[in-house]
Parts: sequence; structure tokens; C-alpha cells
Amino acid sequence: MTRLTRKEQLARTRERLLDATMECLVVHGYAGTTTQRIQDLAGVSRGALLHHFGSKSELLVAAIHHIAGIRLETFTREVADLDDSPAALRRMVEAIREIMAGPPFQAALELWAASRTDEQLREALLPAERRLGAALRELFARHSGIADPAAASLAFESLMALVRGLELTRNMRADSAVADRVIDDWFQHVEALRS
Repeated sequence: MTRLTRKEQLARTRERLLDATMECLVVHGYAGTTTQRIQDLAGVSRGALLHHFGSKSELLVAAIHHIAGIRLETFTREVADLDDSPAALRRMVEAIREIMAGPPFQAALELWAASRTDEQLREALLPAERRLGAALRELFARHSGIADPAAASLAFESLMALVRGLELTRNMRADSAVADRVIDDWFQHVEALRS
């Protein structure tokens, strides 16, 4: 087994802290996310946590970018070989649905809700979410098959609202197939816009 360099050890500890922050946000919510819980989840000392992040705010700002990065990386991987076939739009929508579900998105939701009343958090959150949104929007425009830019923009925004809303309400829905039917209905409406 190869020994890690000091730089690699530091990077690994930082990654563990950011992953633990995401997990803590999902399990305990924003209000229950404490540096002690994060430290315990990451399995690091207080000194190690403070070496990387001088405050909880600094840690949460880094977590925002970490979470957005995970979501963007997942999306990029899922659509890496996207072509111009008729199935491209459906594959892209499925990739969007994937990044709007699961722990990274649930952690992001906690941060979104907290940012409503926390200006510092909001200022950190906006660039990360805009970067992710721009990547999604650009790919959607390229592969949607909708020639009219205004119609493509509206189709994209309605998709994002649907997917986010479906994930927000997922645990309150008895019939999990409802989400698929809602997305199929969206596809029917968008099909009329495609050239």
C-alpha cells in the first residue's frame, strides 16, 4: 500500500469533512448540522476540522460548492455521450431528475431554505447554483429540439420546477409512479414545440 503524501492526506480529510457536512444536512437538517456532528461523522479531531475550516460558515460555504460540484459531475457523466437522436432529450431529462434527487439535492434543499434568511449563505449559494443551472440550461438548449429560444427557455424552467417539486413532495406521495406520469405529460406538451 502506498503512503499518502501530506497534501493527499489534507485533501482526503477536507473531502471527508465536506461529505460529512452533506450527510449531516440530509440526516439532521440545517438546524441540526453542527460542527461537532460533522467532526464525528468525518472521524476527525477538532484540530483537523479547524485546520481546514475556521468557522461553521466557512465550512458551509465550502460544502455548497462541494455539493454543486457533485451534482454537476454526475450530470456531466450521465450526458457525456449525448447525441442528437430523438432519445437525447429523454436521456437528458432523466439525468436532470437524477441530480435533483438523492442526498446531494436534499442537502442543497436544506441550504436553499436556510439561505432565505441568511444573506451570507445566499451569497455563497447563488454562484454555485448558477454555474450548475447554466450547464443544464446550455445542454437543454442544444438538445431539446425546440427552435424558438423563448419556448425552449420556458420548457426548461417548467422542467426544473417540476423536477424540484416532485423531489420535494416525493416522501408524501403514496404512488411513486405519479412522478413518471407528470414527466410524461411534460414530454407531451414539449413534443409540440420540437421541430
